[in-house]
Amino acid sequence: MLNPRAVVLAAALSTVAAPALAKPVLNPLFTDHAVLQRERPIAVWGTADPGEAVAVTLGTATAKARADKSGAWRVELPAMKAGGPYRLSATGAGGVVAAADDILIGDVWLCSGQSNMQLAVNHSLGADGAAGAAPDPKLRLFTVPDKAAETPQAQIEGGPWLIAGPVSIPSFSAACYFMVRDLRASEGVPIGAIHASWGGTQVRAWMSAESIAAVGDEDSRMFAARQSNPATADARLSEEWQSWWRSISGDAAGSEPWHASSRLAWKSVPAVGNWETWDGDMANFDGMAWFRKKVTLTAAEAAGAATLELGPIDDQDETWVNGHLVGGLGAWDVPRQYSVPAGTLHAGENEIVVAVYDTGGGGGMTGPAERMRLSFADNGAKALGSGWEYSVVKPNPGIPPHAVWSFPGGFTWIYNAMIAPLRDYGLAGVAWYQGEADVGARGSYADRLGQLMAGWRGQFRDPKLPFLIVSLANFGTPQLAPEQNSWAELREQQRIAAARDPRVELVVAMDLGERNDIHPANKVDLGHRLARAARKQAYGGTEPTGPEAARARRVASGVEVDFAGVTGALHSWSAARVTSVELCAETQASCRYADAVADGTKVRIAGDGRPATRVRYGWAAAPTTNLYDDVPLPVGPFELPIE
Repeated sequence: MLNPRAVVLAAALSTVAAPALAKPVLNPLFTDHAVLQRERPIAVWGTADPGEAVAVTLGTATAKARADKSGAWRVELPAMKAGGPYRLSATGAGGVVAAADDILIGDVWLCSGQSNMQLAVNHSLGADGAAGAAPDPKLRLFTVPDKAAETPQAQIEGGPWLIAGPVSIPSFSAACYFMVRDLRASEGVPIGAIHASWGGTQVRAWMSAESIAAVGDEDSRMFAARQSNPATADARLSEEWQSWWRSISGDAAGSEPWHASSRLAWKSVPAVGNWETWDGDMANFDGMAWFRKKVTLTAAEAAGAATLELGPIDDQDETWVNGHLVGGLGAWDVPRQYSVPAGTLHAGENEIVVAVYDTGGGGGMTGPAERMRLSFADNGAKALGSGWEYSVVKPNPGIPPHAVWSFPGGFTWIYNAMIAPLRDYGLAGVAWYQGEADVGARGSYADRLGQLMAGWRGQFRDPKLPFLIVSLANFGTPQLAPEQNSWAELREQQRIAAARDPRVELVVAMDLGERNDIHPANKVDLGHRLARAARKQAYGGTEPTGPEAARARRVASGVEVDFAGVTGALHSWSAARVTSVELCAETQASCRYADAVADGTKVRIAGDGRPATRVRYGWAAAPTTNLYDDVPLPVGPFELPIE
């Protein structure tokens, strides 16, 4: 299933104006035990009665504001040095006060990404020691729950801030906790960690609309088109989907996939629900199946617009009514509710067709049956919980085209509800661990990640905000020969994004993974490496963060790769040769394993008499690599042209 945790939609999927209030209210980010960023202006905001004057005090600092017509107010307090505790108060008319106590000034880190950042301490190595540690009154934790919204939200949900201890640590992000625990020890100031992650999400779900537009690729243009003209974008997606289906089915051009096809053999659906509970060809089935149902309507029922409600569909669907695409989502636990425009339905027999693709686990139209109906403008409805037919598609055709705007992996949805509401809360830096969901996605991940960082820096008003990027851990079946590998390509895109930006540090995790588990448990060592990177980027430290491949050049004996950031010398652990080194020419078929040795801050690769224009290292989902320096820290994967 695409999303391991339940989806909770932001209320009405839109910003809701604050109701009239009897007293000022601090935003939920400002609770007891909060940490505010030191040495930069401190923004504080909340709500009050429209037009109400609000005075905000933190220690000896005071600022005033007046609530706007929606009741929102914001002040900016002067920068403060690390310290506390302080009381933060907002005083309104008549002396009514909202306050948060035990406020510390220190450094705040935002930890975000997908499931490997989300993995909790109690599921990681080191869990017993972390949970049993004495509370640290100067380490504070804040969790943003999984939320999504179609438009940017004003109000954050989550919290409150908690002091790190046996109650708060076990459920917190392991990678984030082990990083900030190290920083508390090394920096000697209060540390706050905000955790906002969601498993199975692509990077574009975490980007603002402006950042997506700045990427400028085909998907970005499609997203922009959907925002300006939904009907045109839906028609374009429908054409793309039909073209894809015809390439799979062999049906003639111009044929409609919701009608009979040589690939479809219809059977009666035994009962609405998880198709893996059915007997026969759907037991343990992962892949694609079609569903269809015919509905007879009166002229009055068909006269106007309607709403099609199908309940959750596991995982991805595209849905047509009488040949018109009405919607499609990619979330296994989100009830489908699609608008059917006026003119789509007609008196007599109408046909609903749903193409369902399941990636794993249970699948299909999961119901319950009573939630499935076609509702009309006059409040009448037709039940749709029975009478369906289905047809399996074999062999598995692969994941079909899908709407780039579909929830929850759709563009901007998670940013809107989990990042935008943080507004300009002061940060020391961001730790980002994401990319698994982008493996194989078209377009440049490096470009998308670069625009995400630019967008977040703009939001948090810090053009030099440090980012720590975790390169994907090893996962999957070891390869026996060089191959084109999408997991390796994603890591290379992460490396490129980091190399473009001097305020980014790449944190290698390729040796910390588990071949059979996409969620490796060793987040302790990852936390140590993240803290090293943080000290370099945010604190001006000189602590080594690991060797980086700098250039590959042709020499008489073959090729030499020079490395920067090497502490001591490079070593090939447990072997006289460096493993997982490849020489390649222009084609993938030209790649072959090469004989390579570590020599100081270089790796020397013997020539083999064949053309070579590129060097690759660790180019696999789960490569066997053995190149480390004296810290020891690993050399990460790379691909370099040979100069």
